[in-house]
Amino acid sequence: MFLESFETKQMLEAILGSIDEAIHAVNSEGITIFYNKVAAIHDGVEIDEVLGKHVLDVFPSLTSQTSTLLKVIETGKPIYQQSQTYKNSKGQLIDTVNTTIPIHVGERNVGAVEIAKDLSRVKQLAEKLIELQQKVNNKKAKPSSTSGATYKWDDLITNCDSMKNVKMLGKRAAESSSPVMIYGETGTGKELLVQSIHNESSRKNRPFIAQNCSSLPESLLESILFGTKKGSFTGAVDRAGLFELAHGGTLFLDEIHTMPLDFQTKLLRVLEDGIIRRVGGIESYVVDVRIIVAMNEHPFECIEKKLLRSDLYFRLNVFFIELPPLRERNGDIPILVDHFIKKYNYLLNKLVINVDQKVLAKLEKHHWQGNVRELEHTIEYAVNMTDGDMMTLNDLPAFFKESATDERINLKPLRVTVEQTEKRLIQQALRVTKGNVLKASSILELPRQTLQYKMKKYSIQAEQT
Repeated sequence: MFLESFETKQMLEAILGSIDEAIHAVNSEGITIFYNKVAAIHDGVEIDEVLGKHVLDVFPSLTSQTSTLLKVIETGKPIYQQSQTYKNSKGQLIDTVNTTIPIHVGERNVGAVEIAKDLSRVKQLAEKLIELQQKVNNKKAKPSSTSGATYKWDDLITNCDSMKNVKMLGKRAAESSSPVMIYGETGTGKELLVQSIHNESSRKNRPFIAQNCSSLPESLLESILFGTKKGSFTGAVDRAGLFELAHGGTLFLDEIHTMPLDFQTKLLRVLEDGIIRRVGGIESYVVDVRIIVAMNEHPFECIEKKLLRSDLYFRLNVFFIELPPLRERNGDIPILVDHFIKKYNYLLNKLVINVDQKVLAKLEKHHWQGNVRELEHTIEYAVNMTDGDMMTLNDLPAFFKESATDERINLKPLRVTVEQTEKRLIQQALRVTKGNVLKASSILELPRQTLQYKMKKYSIQAEQT
């Protein structure tokens, strides 16, 4: 019987040792009982340095709260695909993705076993590749063969039908070279969508250049976009503009409505004939650039405010994609919270695996004026503040915490109040005019197309008022 047990143990160790994955098993006290050669190679140690030792003695940078093995022993619950960064006893930094499961004998939890994939070498290779690319690019006059787009469709995380429709429209736009106009509030993920379109298109291996128009001084706008000719003004040199640099690829112009109206005319001309001329030059250049623009105000409102030329709008509005604000993305808060927790667990070397339901309830009630960007920064703060594995209300930023004397509890956000007032006035005007949109737009002193946009926004049907 003893011989059979010994042979079975040897066979099990041989099987586990031959698997091309790092395997680390500990007993209920955190003492290593099995550690294979792949794990030793990953962690930069010898097997004998780990066997029979406590996890924290071999990996001193970990704690009982950040070690996935010790956490599973404590909770008895498995942890799947958890990123972990730690130092071994020699001070070497190790990056892994771990799946850790409890070992049960009957109803007793007698230990834990972890299967880890090493990311350290991948990160080192990536860093070497980036370094090599930088060296190559520095030798080139124009780095036109590389793309600056990193996001893809998998980065658009959603369970919401309206966002799924956005992805569907984006994929259709990726199949074309026609201009795309994107509208969304600040923080809704406009550039993420734009980069995904570029990376799905036939131009994915060509340049992707993004420029926020609001950050460009009016005096430099033309030279930055179209380039300059040496001697055209004091200090001017021969320099390609963004249109030339983006040749064959995609040029993303964010907040295009902040461009001066007279310059919008020049941009329209380039879009029509595909020809640019550097400032101070006489030579013309034909450019092949796919234009995508974005706005954080609706184009109809920008036209009404004379921030956007209507002819430029009609030229750019081939594909129009509207990103919904986070407050309208029903059911997306929990999956986005989970995504950002995993992201910042890895970046901050934390191990947050549970979220108090009160936290989710609080986050789902929040107005999210800054949208997904605001949610991400909120979770980043909360992960920093969480001591154990459970995120609680106390870990959220101060403005989320309720106070019995806080008068803001009974106040609605200004945007909500304005929207409710707009909706009520439009409904009243349509009732007075018996559903005549043109007459209602005259009463409200709004362009008809703006009124129609607002009716669609608030789901108002003329015949129902």
